[in-house]
Amino acid sequence: MEGGAYGAGKAGGAFDLQTFIRQPHTVLRLVSWLFAIVVFGSIVNEGYINDSKESEKFCIYNRNRNACNYGVTVGVLAFLTCVLYLALDVYFPQISSVKDRKKAVISDIGVSAFWAFLWFVGFCFLANQWQVSKPEHNPMNEGSDAARAAITFSFFSIFTWVGQAVLAFQRYRIGADSALFSQDYTDPSQDSTMPYAPYANEPEAGPDIGGSYQQPANAFDAETQGYQTQGY
Repeated sequence: MEGGAYGAGKAGGAFDLQTFIRQPHTVLRLVSWLFAIVVFGSIVNEGYINDSKESEKFCIYNRNRNACNYGVTVGVLAFLTCVLYLALDVYFPQISSVKDRKKAVISDIGVSAFWAFLWFVGFCFLANQWQVSKPEHNPMNEGSDAARAAITFSFFSIFTWVGQAVLAFQRYRIGADSALFSQDYTDPSQDSTMPYAPYANEPEAGPDIGGSYQQPANAFDAETQGYQTQGY
């Protein structure tokens, strides 16, 4: 296959850690991975607080457990998704099939766009529930910094995942232009469906060097003149 198809070199090349880390999509995945940890870690550690009158813990976001559950679920799944696609990025240069590389890049576009949407929903949901929270539910403002951090990094995660989708789309366009020959390409000269070999015209024969001798006209004239001279 052609080297450089879909943003990677020829299959079988040596893995370079420094080059891998410096790639833009790798940087965005690591940042998204870190943001996901901040979001679900903040909610798990300080998103549930105790009420002085009740023994059961409640969600800091307007006592809406769905808000906390959504933040934790999206954060954990986004964390796992980043790990999965980081592993795919490491293995990607070893994929020899152009079609398989294309599928991987297309899935990267779809998954990144999907997670950008989920983070947008999460940011709006958490911000709204935090805004309508009643002060009497948390008079000591416990976990307020953690709640704001989860909202803030949910907002940042929207852009990191959108960036991943854009970079994946660029890789798709570059790959579509560079992958000119796929593994299904068949050389016409070796196509088994062709019953006979193509006919090729033989070159025309050159002049016959050893051909018959032709008597020069001058010799004939000289001989004729000789005959005429003898006749007189």
